[in-house]
Amino acid sequence: MRAHPAGPLHGSISPPPSVGLPPADLGLLDPQVWPRSARRVDGELHLGGRPVTDLARAHGTPLFVLDEADFRGRAADFATAFADADVHYASKAFLCGQVARWIADDGLHLDACSGNELALALAAGFPAERIALHGNNKSLVELRLAVDSGIGHVVLDSFDEIDRLVPLAAARVADGGTPVPVLIRTTVGIEAHTHEFIATAHEDQKFGFSLATGDALTAAVRVIREPALRLTGLHSHIGSQIFDTAGFEAAAHRVVGLLGQVQQATGEVLGELNLGGGFGIAYLPEDDPVGPDDVARRLRAVVAAECDALGLPVPRLAVEPGRAIAGPGTVTLYEIGTIKPVRLGSGGHGAPQVRNYVSVDGGMSDNIRTALYDASYTCVLANRTSDAPPALCRVVGKHCESGDVLVRDLWLPADVQPGDLLAVAATGAYCWSMASNYNYLLKPPVVAVRDGVATEVVRRQTLSDVFALDAVLADVPPPATAPSQPAPEHPAGARS
Repeated sequence: MRAHPAGPLHGSISPPPSVGLPPADLGLLDPQVWPRSARRVDGELHLGGRPVTDLARAHGTPLFVLDEADFRGRAADFATAFADADVHYASKAFLCGQVARWIADDGLHLDACSGNELALALAAGFPAERIALHGNNKSLVELRLAVDSGIGHVVLDSFDEIDRLVPLAAARVADGGTPVPVLIRTTVGIEAHTHEFIATAHEDQKFGFSLATGDALTAAVRVIREPALRLTGLHSHIGSQIFDTAGFEAAAHRVVGLLGQVQQATGEVLGELNLGGGFGIAYLPEDDPVGPDDVARRLRAVVAAECDALGLPVPRLAVEPGRAIAGPGTVTLYEIGTIKPVRLGSGGHGAPQVRNYVSVDGGMSDNIRTALYDASYTCVLANRTSDAPPALCRVVGKHCESGDVLVRDLWLPADVQPGDLLAVAATGAYCWSMASNYNYLLKPPVVAVRDGVATEVVRRQTLSDVFALDAVLADVPPPATAPSQPAPEHPAGARS
């Protein structure tokens, strides 16, 4: 953490961090950050052709609003850029039945990181042959589901996992089935320019077979010699939220080198190369992500050059855009409850410096990334515009945690007040999927908007849902006066 989670007045840190000068327009919607459909109409934020006040009135707050055209447009952008490759959507970013069907209809592949993500995708009708199962500790139950379902690839992550998979694969072959297709995940030793917790290709971490120690080659040779397994290629992943393609290019160089080692050791020419992804998105106006066309061009060039140098045929590529499809198109709506001015000390001319703590009706239970990764977000006053002067603010949640911060430092109009709506941008990836019931708050719904129509794709969790898991309270109705979010005017799945 670059600061104490409660802020710079704690942990002997002072003064407050600089957020720069206030922008000329506090309500500006930077197109790099906000969904493609985001507009101001008479001062109010519209998403997918719907005013946010209508959405909040119908579905309550907190509320995830997903711009369907943005989501599917970004999926199409990657599919077009990588027309001769396989694009894998990251289930862990955000997955529900409707998203699985969109991704299936749009021709993409899908990565599952657990048996339950795999089960959801299969239940939604996603083609099994376009699914890859990831994970550093796949259980027998998860591997059996993968084998029985006939998924496209199991991405092998350890020697123990090979031991667990071989008997299941052998039983399938004995029953007249085909060998199970697998990839070897290699740890290539590339340090991605990202947060330590989401950099996944350096040596001292839990994922993959090390290239440097020779484990990756050993694993590949072993799998090739297992008649019930079919090694189709190699997999590499260097991290997440990456803006610089140099890391991907260096990883491609090393993984293609391993293709050559496998051919020399076994005579096998592997036909697939999954270079992972983790492409970054813009959370703030100053972020500068690389576009899919540029990434595709550079990766094709480096792989072709490396294969030519080794005399290898160019394998079929696969990429994993990660948050780049789901992240930018979703906005979280909150209602402001409490505003607390906190004096920070004297400013440059002796005047007191004040930060407004703006408390909203959600928090780290629906977006833990600021607390967990020191992630940065931006937000705007959504239900109206304002000509009031800028005020230094910190947007915080309602949890009993000093680290319950959503937007650490930003400028908002000085006249924001309880009942106003705030919209936090770029919350489509890893927010709903990492949501919790901390302090027994309820998980928000997800509403997809397009062409003025809103469709609830995930309904709001109720207190009865939570009570149902409690051995004592399963049959006890919540008190009639228990706090709850506004009930939607439309049932789950309805269009408004």
